[in-house]
Amino acid sequence: MAPMTPRKSVPKDRFPTLFATLKTQTYHDPLTRGPGSHTYVDFISKVTVNLLTTHQPCSIRTIAWNPTGHLIATGSADRSLRIWNPEKPQVKNSTELRGHTGAVERVAWNPTKEAELASVSSDGTCRFWDVRSKTCIASLPLGGEGLTVAWASDGSLVLAGRKDDTLVPIHMNSEGPPTVGTSLPQSLQVQRHSRWILNKLELMATLFNPVGPPTILLLTTGDGAVQICSWPPPSDPTITNNPSVNRSLPVISNSGSSTPSPPTSSPSLQPLHTLHAHTSACVSLAMSPSSRYLAIGGSDALISLYDTHDWICRRTLSSISGSVKSVSFSWDGSYVVGGSDEGTGIDIAHAETGEVVARIETSASAPCVSWHPNGKYWIAYSGDAGGLKIVGAAGGGM
Repeated sequence: MAPMTPRKSVPKDRFPTLFATLKTQTYHDPLTRGPGSHTYVDFISKVTVNLLTTHQPCSIRTIAWNPTGHLIATGSADRSLRIWNPEKPQVKNSTELRGHTGAVERVAWNPTKEAELASVSSDGTCRFWDVRSKTCIASLPLGGEGLTVAWASDGSLVLAGRKDDTLVPIHMNSEGPPTVGTSLPQSLQVQRHSRWILNKLELMATLFNPVGPPTILLLTTGDGAVQICSWPPPSDPTITNNPSVNRSLPVISNSGSSTPSPPTSSPSLQPLHTLHAHTSACVSLAMSPSSRYLAIGGSDALISLYDTHDWICRRTLSSISGSVKSVSFSWDGSYVVGGSDEGTGIDIAHAETGEVVARIETSASAPCVSWHPNGKYWIAYSGDAGGLKIVGAAGGGM
C-alpha cells in the first residue's frame, strides 16, 4: 500500500480562513435517478421504509474512503454500490459493483489493502469486493438483514451486524489459490462463526481497537451507553476450534453488567467498561487517528468526546440538529464533524476545545460525513441533490 503523505496540521486560528478557500466537487450517478421503489432501514427504529421517489438526496446510505484516500465508496438505498476516484468526478471514471439485491447499508475497506472492500446489505449478505478487477470475490449469507460492518485494523476479521442485533464474525484467511465469482475462494477463506445474539443491545455501530490484532470491541447500545468488551470472547480452547459449537453472548443489561457466565465453556463477551454517553441511543462511533479521543454520536443530537486514557468525557458538541448518524475525525485528529438526517449544514468543531471553527452550507441534511484519511482536509458528505460531494476535491488553498 502506498505510504501516507506527511503533512502539517493547520492550527485552529488559521483553519476558518483556509478552509473557506476549498471548492466542492459533485459526483453524480445518473443511473440511480428515475422513478422507482427503494427501501432503507431506519437506523434508530430499524424499520424498513419504502420510498417511492425520483432519487431522494438521502438515498446514499454509507460512504467510506479507502486507506490511502485515493478512492471513495458509496452505497445507496437503491442497491447501487459505486467506487469513485476523487480526482475524476465523471461517472464514466467510476466503478459500479453489482450484486446486492437490497439497500447497501454499510461499506468498509480493508485497512491493510487499498482495493478490498466489504459491504453489508438488507438483502442479508456480506460481500467482499476486489475493486481493481471489479469483482465480488465472496458473498456470505448473514441469516438476516445486514446493518453494520467493522474491519479489524490488521485485516484479520470482519464483524457484520444484523438488524436483529446479531453479530456475525468473519475470519479472513489469505492463504490458498484464488477462485472466481461469488463462491468462497481459497484466496479469501471465510469461516463464518456461530452467530452471537446481543439481547436488548439495539446494536447500531461496532468498532475495533485501531492498531494491531483485534483485542477490544466497542458496541453502541439503545440506552445511551457504549460497551467496551474484550475480544475475542474467552472460551475453553478445546471448544474454540470446534465450529459446531453454538457460541451465544450473555445478555448485557441496560446497567452495563453482564449476566453470570454459564457453567459450560461457551464464550461470552466480557464488558471491561461502560460509557454512559447519552440520554438516548448511541448511533455512531469514530476513533481519532492517534487514538486519543473516541467520538460517540447520539440520537439526542449530541457528540461526546471521550479521552481514551481515562474514559472521561472531555467535551460535548451540541450544534447538530438531529440524530448523529455518522462521526469522523480529520486525518490529524484536530477536527471532528457529525452527520445528521435533520437540519442543514455541517459544523466543523475543534477537538481540543469543542469550538465550531467552520461550517459547510448544504441544501439538505447530510447523514453521512467522512474526512479524507491521508493529509488532506477534504470532507465527503451525502444529502445534497446530485449525490456525493467532496469539499476540497475541486481545489482550494488548503
